[in-house]
Amino acid sequence: MEENVDYGKYEQHYNDDNFWSKIKGYATKAGAKAVYSALKLYYGLQSPQTPQWAKGVIVGALGYFILPADLVPDLLPVAGFTDDLSVMLAALATVAVNITPEIKAQARKKMSDWFGDKEITELGD
Repeated sequence: MEENVDYGKYEQHYNDDNFWSKIKGYATKAGAKAVYSALKLYYGLQSPQTPQWAKGVIVGALGYFILPADLVPDLLPVAGFTDDLSVMLAALATVAVNITPEIKAQARKKMSDWFGDKEITELGD
């Protein structure tokens, strides 16, 4: 994954409704790690403590996740979400200091609601 991802070009594809629609529709196909990464970014975006520059990075990464016609189409089994996960992991690395324990707890709670506790123990942080 290249270091300088242009998150700005994907911002126009992000909105809350599209995010929840995508994540609910593809949760099992995308896998727990991709969903957990997306949820951490989402809850980081919702946090009033997250600075604007970080929110721009997050919106860009989530916009890329939502966009159906990205580098590797999401309809392809397994491989379709590898690029999405790579972009989200790069965004998480960029804004890591802003992903607080409370944000991680929110994401873990949602993961537990959707997948059960077994998936949570295998996620790490």
